[in-house]
Amino acid sequence: MNLYHAGLSELYREIEELGDPLTGISDLIDFEKIRPILADLFINDTDMGGRPNYDPVLMIKILLLQQWYNLSDPQIEREIRDRISFLNFLGYPDKLPDRNTIWYFRERLSKTGKDRSVFNEIRDQILARHIRIKPGTMQDASFIESDRGKYGKPRGDDAKTRRSKDGKSATKNHEKHFGYKAHTLVNELKIIEKLAVTPANIHDSQIDLSIPGIICYRDKGYFGSECKGINGTMDRAVRGYPLPVKSVRRNLRIARIRSKVEHPYAFFKRMFHFDHVMVTTGKRVRVKTYFTAMCYNLLRARFLDGVA
Repeated sequence: MNLYHAGLSELYREIEELGDPLTGISDLIDFEKIRPILADLFINDTDMGGRPNYDPVLMIKILLLQQWYNLSDPQIEREIRDRISFLNFLGYPDKLPDRNTIWYFRERLSKTGKDRSVFNEIRDQILARHIRIKPGTMQDASFIESDRGKYGKPRGDDAKTRRSKDGKSATKNHEKHFGYKAHTLVNELKIIEKLAVTPANIHDSQIDLSIPGIICYRDKGYFGSECKGINGTMDRAVRGYPLPVKSVRRNLRIARIRSKVEHPYAFFKRMFHFDHVMVTTGKRVRVKTYFTAMCYNLLRARFLDGVA
């Protein structure tokens, strides 16, 4: 660290005393363990390669900041140069990427699926810090709205607007939605263990994130669907056959347990403002969803460490 960065580090201590949401996040995760996951992300790391790539760990941290604060590419380009708390989180790098480099890196993650691997590594490190006394999971789904665009405009590969190319329409409780769905599996610690992103018209029951041997609590929408884990799905009445008292009581017990699954979605929408996306393909929505989930898990892990 040079003298300039040393001065910034000293200023950051004052900022930290006033309160920084990023405080302690870097201590939760060994980001160096992410580096091997991204080792083959670029193909020009040879003697005959072109311009050196930016450190992939630095890029992952920038994408985390982008989702944490709901910033566009131009905004995150400016903020990582302007905010001392951001520079501290990034480790005071000597060189920072521009908006185009950030976009291309995110595109590489979307095409290679490395975002899923990075999420899994961060999740595993968080879970390794906490012993789960009561194993159990809860599954649910939530809509991610997208831009429908003007009627009659082409979609898919022919689309030339900001309109979503992969988003679909769905109706729930007489409300219309357009875009995607985030399906999550949450454990007793309210940590997101598994995640899937689908078009909005895919019914919740078609996605099974349960883990074999572990009970999975689900609402009535999953009734009758496959469950790889121990089935804790709420019972649903059918026409002419009301639920017996035993099933009603069982549903109430499950409802109290699975209420925890709503916790991540509240943070997604209220803290990270992740209820509407501007990106236009399912793969890009998936990357943004995974990074939002990583931000949530890190925030939750910091809380768990604070009460431990």
